[in-house]
Amino acid sequence: MQTTLTDHTVVHDVFHRPAEVDEEAAGMLAALRRHRYDSLLEQGGHDHLDQVPWSSRAFPVLAALAPVMTSPEGEITYPGDPMCLYAALSVVVDNALKSARPAAYRDGEPPFTDLCPDWRHAPDKERRLTARHGPRSGANAESTPDSAVFDPRIWDDESREQLRAMTRRLRPKVFLVSTVSPGHRYALEMARLVKKEEPDCLVVFGGRHMDETMRYTPGARTVTLEYSSTLRAIAEGRAEPVVDFCVGGEGYFALDVLMKAIALSMDLDRTRARVGDVIETLALLGASGLRLPGSSLLCARDEGVLHAFPIRGEKYDLAQLPSPYQGFAVRARFPIFPLPDGSPARTAHMTVTNACPYHCDFCSESALVVGGLKRFTDSPAEAALERVCEYVSYGAEAVFFDDSIFWAGTFKAIHEFCEALRAARTAPSPDHLPERCRRWITGDDDWQRLRNLQFGCQVTADLLTTLRAESEVRALLTALREAGCTYLYMGIESMSTEVMHHIHKNIRRTADLPWKKKVRTALARIRDAGMPVGTSVLFGLEGENRATIEETVEEVGRLVDEGLVMLASPNILTYHPATRITRDHGMQDALDYHSPDIENRPPYIYFEEAFPGVVSRRLTEDDIWFIHDSTAKRWGTIRNSAEPVFP
Repeated sequence: MQTTLTDHTVVHDVFHRPAEVDEEAAGMLAALRRHRYDSLLEQGGHDHLDQVPWSSRAFPVLAALAPVMTSPEGEITYPGDPMCLYAALSVVVDNALKSARPAAYRDGEPPFTDLCPDWRHAPDKERRLTARHGPRSGANAESTPDSAVFDPRIWDDESREQLRAMTRRLRPKVFLVSTVSPGHRYALEMARLVKKEEPDCLVVFGGRHMDETMRYTPGARTVTLEYSSTLRAIAEGRAEPVVDFCVGGEGYFALDVLMKAIALSMDLDRTRARVGDVIETLALLGASGLRLPGSSLLCARDEGVLHAFPIRGEKYDLAQLPSPYQGFAVRARFPIFPLPDGSPARTAHMTVTNACPYHCDFCSESALVVGGLKRFTDSPAEAALERVCEYVSYGAEAVFFDDSIFWAGTFKAIHEFCEALRAARTAPSPDHLPERCRRWITGDDDWQRLRNLQFGCQVTADLLTTLRAESEVRALLTALREAGCTYLYMGIESMSTEVMHHIHKNIRRTADLPWKKKVRTALARIRDAGMPVGTSVLFGLEGENRATIEETVEEVGRLVDEGLVMLASPNILTYHPATRITRDHGMQDALDYHSPDIENRPPYIYFEEAFPGVVSRRLTEDDIWFIHDSTAKRWGTIRNSAEPVFP
């Protein structure tokens, strides 16, 4: 069952109600800012904020993505960049960089009016072109967001020691963690380690697990927490109280205002900020008339009381968000995008939509779970092309679009983008690029990377078969290839008609085109267009049994034999808190994503996100062993042979 908190919850409706200005609160906020500003100048005998040394303004921040695995046997061989973390930080990083610029105060009030996160510079070109996966410099001597990220891909003793060492060097005042549900237990342990080293460090959790496990109901003015939520686990004593703030929903702007409140609440000697003071400052900011775009929920835990700040603001264009890579280097290298010398291309991640339009009951990327579909809407093709050019200037040699379905499956949008990218890649010179792209393509190396750029994206079988006429589908695939698309990824999920009967992405069901034939038709059309395909299969869906497992393993094996797929990734259904299948299987109040002592062991470690107790009830442990062994035998080296992990 869900828990609706009322007795020990304070709802601060200051960001949710219509824009009103509490004059008393506005006066108090102005006085606070003036006092802090004057005190900061007085400490060093300065006349303007831009004269204050950065070392007197900056406070260190450590950001991390919680891993989902404990063993390298899980085959995360080619990790992608932690884009959920980079995207969540995009607004606050942008505002910190603006606030650190020379003469920022003389150009008007900067976003951070006195103290500021120690993100003074974006990475320079040399760093961008040489960055690789692995431990990053913990002292943050460069004062870049990129050098203050902890990004382990497995959680083991080596990762623990790396986090301790990074915390001791950096001594963060704020620890920001992005986590999905399967990584939540490790996020909690990471928070414990950081708190042990730095007891006054504020810990902020965000990510998909927060999105799925806490919800605000405006009419009742109540906060509902799922059993597996961070705050409920802490309140019920199932997890240690090591998390101070949680941000859920469209949290870009909520995290930004939280960091501003922390900066305004922190002692000017930058030793600490107290949770209670941050809560008061948040209330002042909202009461003074500050309004934020989007829909999100910001919660704080202070002395046993939950403080909730619901945020409901204007809708926004996804393209208006600052670039996630502005403060970070592109590190991913994917062999699916080979360079002429055979080495894997430096691959940037990009999205032009934030959710999937389908409503599959197992998926946490559905617009129903995420809270709506956001996309590039204002001149979308031009905006997306500019973003691509920006990433090329950062060193990207390839781009993978992480959208659940490329451009949400909108043929018109795909055609317009492909034509814009094709025209840019084949232009006679950079001078012929659109004006908004020319500012990024400034050197010969940028121009060559753009001309040779490869990209990949995700599609569905329905998109390429039943939703449009064959001629339209083939024209779309041709447009993709001519724009530089060299790889498509398609979720097969299952080859069993019995199983796929329950899946929403199998949206057009006809007697003459059953699911198996639909998959084969889609793959054949992609092959005819000259692009290789990677696939994913999900075992444990409704209707699954040993017979359907065997059927899927064999049918995918035949696709491999016929050269219709170059990669096949087997996965085990893991329950996510907000999905319908979790409710239908009665698992909502049984998801243990918090206990630190659950041993992850074979066969679970061979599948990303699989843990005992949270995988499909339709599978026994013997079934999971069978899936591991039979796919390895039947699919051979095609199984995960070069499968990138897209966070």
